[in-house]
Amino acid sequence: MQRLLTLDQNDELTTEHLRVVAECLGRDLRTVRRYVAQARKDGRCEGLARPRFEITDELRGLLAHFRGNASALHRDLVKRAAAGGPAAPSLPTLLRALRRDLSSGERAAYRFGEKALREHWVHFRRPREHRNAVWEADHVEVPVRVEIEGKPRKPWVTWFIDTGPNVICGLAVSPGYPSRESILVALRSALLCDDDPDMPFGGVPARVRIDRGKDFLSKAVTTALARFAVVVEDLPGYHGHLKGTVENLNGSAEQMFFKMLPCYTHQPKRLNGKPMESGQTPLAFPEFVSLLRAWVHEWNFEHQVGGCDKTPAQMWAEDPTPIHEVSAQDLRMFTLEDEGRIRKITKKGVRRGRNRYYVADWMQGKVGLEVCLRLMPHHDREVEVFEAATERYLGAAYLSDQASPEQVAAMEKARASERRRVNAAFKEGGRERRARLAAVSKPEEPRRVDAATSSEARAVIRRAADNRMAELAIAAPFLDRDFPEEWVRPGTARAARKNRARREQDS
Repeated sequence: MQRLLTLDQNDELTTEHLRVVAECLGRDLRTVRRYVAQARKDGRCEGLARPRFEITDELRGLLAHFRGNASALHRDLVKRAAAGGPAAPSLPTLLRALRRDLSSGERAAYRFGEKALREHWVHFRRPREHRNAVWEADHVEVPVRVEIEGKPRKPWVTWFIDTGPNVICGLAVSPGYPSRESILVALRSALLCDDDPDMPFGGVPARVRIDRGKDFLSKAVTTALARFAVVVEDLPGYHGHLKGTVENLNGSAEQMFFKMLPCYTHQPKRLNGKPMESGQTPLAFPEFVSLLRAWVHEWNFEHQVGGCDKTPAQMWAEDPTPIHEVSAQDLRMFTLEDEGRIRKITKKGVRRGRNRYYVADWMQGKVGLEVCLRLMPHHDREVEVFEAATERYLGAAYLSDQASPEQVAAMEKARASERRRVNAAFKEGGRERRARLAAVSKPEEPRRVDAATSSEARAVIRRAADNRMAELAIAAPFLDRDFPEEWVRPGTARAARKNRARREQDS
């Protein structure tokens, strides 16, 4: 209308202009003429806002009170109007206002809560990064009942995935609820670049994204990552879209693998609530782990990532980013949990807890030494012992009342070895102290029978002097410069004598 009004003010408006605008707006030509006349009269180009019923904050509160029930809200408005309140709109008017003024996410939130609201959110996509730039980790409860210790239970899977090539680097399967032990086992599997045919990927990542689970935020996990200078991104709770790669892995695992297994808990139900396929035999736990690793191999080497038509393994192999590897021994030590206190080796071993003593064959002769313990969480049958003063690794120790016959034999062997070393040392010391003296028949000082003769003493002194001169000769620096002609270099004395004799003959 602004353009038509301008043409009209300049006396350039024609019927053809009006017809073009009418066809564009889908209006009659006379309607457009009326719009122009109204604009010429009051200078207003936009149409008048028609009075209509709108949703206010008060109505939003009432809708939330009635859990998103529009009919209940309309009945309440009718009651208020009958009691002398404002006039109530009709139900169709109220429904049109709710659809116009409220988003679909807001209407769903009033009915089902914040989770339904988040289903209507739009999220950004992170740009794809190089390998080992960012890892994401998470726990997922497997919706499949597996036979564990004779009972059907749902295991948990903890895995790490590289957000760049989308490869699964490491995983751990827990028969029960996961803990920091599960994270350390999965982390050790992810960091180690070994010959695992299913997950031959790994190295040290630059960053790791985790949620606010207490096991992920435990000191054992954060310390293990900090030892490799890995930055941990602590994401806020209940914001799964911030670690969408691993969340997508959780959903894909259920759609592609879990729902195909027997005793799947989310399978269709009958009218009585029982599953459609009843009487299934649950898988044994080792069999489930084997099938899970086979699916991980399929994900890494056969599944194609959308948008690039390549498998995660191909994307990993084509990435030229260098990999920082960690040795297996360092990885085993760094992923252990430190107790954070100093203990002492006693005659019963190292005490930890009530009547729990850890012993090892290398502890022989070290009673009283202050040590520190490191162990895998919830695996207290064996610990790693370090010297408290120097943090030097001493060795592994095991529970004294659960020692195997081989460990008991190793302990006896260590005792016997130490006893032989001590006896040999005393024997050598006694030989030095025991001097053999000659018997005398006159009042004179006794003489040593094993004393060295004068020739033997001179030979010893001569060898010591030769060794000293050799040390000086080796230690003396070589000077690379011109020497005087009268100096005779080593190895040239014989040649010099021959030359002197030849000159004398010639003269």
